[in-house]
Amino acid sequence: MSEQNCPLPLSYQHIVMAHGGGGRLMQQLLDDLIQPAFDNPLLKQKLDSAVLEIQAGKISFTTDSYVIKPLFFPGGDIGKLAVCGTLNDLAMSGARPLYLSCSLIIEEGFAIADLQKILASMQQTAAQAGVAIVTGDTKVVNKGQADGVYINTSGIGVIDSSIKINPQAVKTGDCILVNSDLGRHGMAVMLERDNLQFAHPLQSDCADLSGLVGELLAENIEIHCLRDLTRGGLAAALIEIAASAGLHFEINEAAIPINEHVQSACEVLGFDPLTIANEGAMALFVPESGVDDAFKVLSRHPLGKSARLIGKVVEKDQHGLVTLKNALGVSRVLDLFSGEQFPRIC
Repeated sequence: MSEQNCPLPLSYQHIVMAHGGGGRLMQQLLDDLIQPAFDNPLLKQKLDSAVLEIQAGKISFTTDSYVIKPLFFPGGDIGKLAVCGTLNDLAMSGARPLYLSCSLIIEEGFAIADLQKILASMQQTAAQAGVAIVTGDTKVVNKGQADGVYINTSGIGVIDSSIKINPQAVKTGDCILVNSDLGRHGMAVMLERDNLQFAHPLQSDCADLSGLVGELLAENIEIHCLRDLTRGGLAAALIEIAASAGLHFEINEAAIPINEHVQSACEVLGFDPLTIANEGAMALFVPESGVDDAFKVLSRHPLGKSARLIGKVVEKDQHGLVTLKNALGVSRVLDLFSGEQFPRIC
């Protein structure tokens, strides 16, 4: 077949194995679909690794893979999720995100139109955060081996040398805040996957938290620890931090913000909203003296308007302990659940 007659990838409605074979079709897929979606000078260099300009200071580096099912869900899709998840991981260390990578594992037969939607979603989310997708990789696997598409994203950000945000910085007397109501992502994905219909449809809270964290730091809010409340939800995050810091956290159950429709769905289906994944919620540990200032910043941002003070760090505990006090003043130990509640939610 002559070069003039070789079809462009966009003349295909679905991915074929040759799109990952290293030949002309793969190059056309990269040149005509993937690279234009993320167009920027660094990507145009077509190097095996992007050469980046980084200012002096500390660097934060993270990577994550996304295998969510379904790929499109109320409030987002796998592309938005991949970018937000990586931006949020960088933000939780106090980093200002700069660059992302994007690696795609695409199943033979996947619709080109759906791939275009996912790439556009990734670029829009990254651009809104002021970051560039500068390098990546594409592989095509046989039909039945990838459930459509899997995405790996890595991220690099810079941290001011004065910032020390980690579990070891948490102190007795610190207050524990959350920026948003809990449980919407996991429940929205599960209801969409299983085609469960409730009177009030739920939307994922999938969102980029790096801008909100940046505003808190710009206002010199003293933050000892941050943690996004993804798999395992609030419970898993608090238990992990308490164990790492060797401290006892006391949480006021009535203060935890939970959307009434999430609560209703959980009651019907038998789930605990404290263990359900979120993609736009985080826990913040700040000294008591800084709580009012933190709330002022949070309340100005769309992702912080539902912020609540949910508990305190009360004492040292060698093994780490999280207790949940209900409206009657009765406390119970918050523990990790066994098994897998919601597979494939991120």
